[in-house]
Amino acid sequence: MKGKVVLLLLLLAGMACQAQNQMDKQGRRQGHWLKTDNQGAKVYEGTFVDGMETGTFTYFYPDGKVRIKNEYTVPGKICKHSVYDQEGNLLATGTFNQKNRDGLWLFYSKKGKLVKMTNYKMGVRHGQQVLFNSEGDTAEVSNWADNHRHGRWWKRIGLKGYITATYVHGGIEGRLAEYDNDGQLVREGHYVNGDRHGQYRYYEAGQLVVDETWKAGLLRERMVRLKVPEERFVSVSDINYMLPKGKTKTVVYLTDGTRLIDEEEPERLYSHVGDGRFTLANKEARIMVATDLIVGTTHDSEGREVLSLDPKPDFEVFPDEDCLRMLHSLKLKQQTIDAGGEFDFD
Repeated sequence: MKGKVVLLLLLLAGMACQAQNQMDKQGRRQGHWLKTDNQGAKVYEGTFVDGMETGTFTYFYPDGKVRIKNEYTVPGKICKHSVYDQEGNLLATGTFNQKNRDGLWLFYSKKGKLVKMTNYKMGVRHGQQVLFNSEGDTAEVSNWADNHRHGRWWKRIGLKGYITATYVHGGIEGRLAEYDNDGQLVREGHYVNGDRHGQYRYYEAGQLVVDETWKAGLLRERMVRLKVPEERFVSVSDINYMLPKGKTKTVVYLTDGTRLIDEEEPERLYSHVGDGRFTLANKEARIMVATDLIVGTTHDSEGREVLSLDPKPDFEVFPDEDCLRMLHSLKLKQQTIDAGGEFDFD
């Protein structure tokens, strides 16, 4: 009797399978379908009409929990798409139009917080996109056209600071400006076709400290503010050496032989001049030298390695290990370019 019951159940299961997963004479899927993997776990479940999905289609994780729901408003073409993690949290929702993201899409963290709102047009970003931080505040707002940033862009920096600019077909065009938490200007610059072009300025406490000139993305000039004690701007290309004078002042040696005492701490001035032309020869002594003025190294009477500089300053520079590694790298580069290079590191 028990065997007959088992047989009956198998027959009923077979009839149920035949009642679903059916295809018509044209080879189109019709009615209720349930697809399983090799282990018998559900992959998806839904209803077809003439080969097109209709109603609600559900996709599953291997443990049977819902992974995706597609709710069709136009059979086989347009559906509301929702994605879930294995704990049942909604991760993303939006509309698919012929397998393309279309319209507004929302994306969530695992904690259920909205992290991104993005508009699409048949598979590409088109329209406004908004990002949110972990506190739920707006972190970035951008506008898109045909998958390129196009229009006003705004990004939060810190609590109240922000940076803003305008994009045209993926590149910044016109003025970019950044403000700190107190609403004071930090930097501003001009762009053409996505490249810095014209003046680019940096500010501290509302005061101009660096004034750059760019042309088609190439830096042409950088002027830095010195307090000597009156304020003046000096071109970075006119500076040879810089070294601390106590903790709050910096001695600046210019190419014309002038020596200035800048009433600012060295680290601040060093950050203004940048490292494009200069090398920090000794971190402990905090001595900065123009790299192209380094001729090589020699040794003093006590056998200590000393930088050979041209023009020679009125102080000695004992390079640290980082500086020596940099010089060795330059030497190898010079030898690659010219086997009889000018560098002579003893």
